[in-house]
Amino acid sequence: MVAHDLGLVGPVGNALLVFVPLAIWLAIVLWRRVPNPFLTLLVVGLAYGVLLGLTHQVLWTEAFPGGPPSLSGNLVGTLPPSTEAVVLRIFAFGSSLLTGVLNGAASGAVGWLLAKMVSGLRRRK
Repeated sequence: MVAHDLGLVGPVGNALLVFVPLAIWLAIVLWRRVPNPFLTLLVVGLAYGVLLGLTHQVLWTEAFPGGPPSLSGNLVGTLPPSTEAVVLRIFAFGSSLLTGVLNGAASGAVGWLLAKMVSGLRRRK
């Protein structure tokens, strides 16, 4: 999160920052044999989304060195600058939260499927 917002990593580093945590989440859930991998990783994703959103808010000015984003198209100048900034920050936080929840749900679904497969293999032995 921080490395991405500050522009410290390129595309490969950013991809690692996206996918390595998900793989670690899955590995831990499978290793610990969590009873409900989907719910567990959904909650982890929610927490991740909150932290992602908070990090983006804290690093807002550093992430946009040319100035913060603004509304465009038909919305240009319709809101006072302070209101526009609040609206953009709320939507950015919501986007981070949704990203975390979707990552948690997707990894939770994979974790649930893998747990079922592993449990089926154990029963066969």
